[in-house]
Amino acid sequence: MHGLKEWTNEGWIGISLGIKREEIDMLVSLLQALKDEPDQHFHFSSSYQGNAGIGDIEIYLQVDEPDNMSVLGFATAPNKPEA
Repeated sequence: MHGLKEWTNEGWIGISLGIKREEIDMLVSLLQALKDEPDQHFHFSSSYQGNAGIGDIEIYLQVDEPDNMSVLGFATAPNKPEA
């Protein structure tokens, strides 16, 4: 996994996470477990080596907090073979 942060001119921060193909099943499994065990949480954590950047991102089940973000789809339509 690789994380990057980017500041906008308006003061917002964007986070980009690159995930390896072999990490996808684990992420899906952790998200499913979170659905089944809402008191749990998990982290995307840095090795804290090299230049300072994103140290830790905690993933938990939102319950009583108001929304201030949303999940969006792909930036572009997925590649599909033509029939």
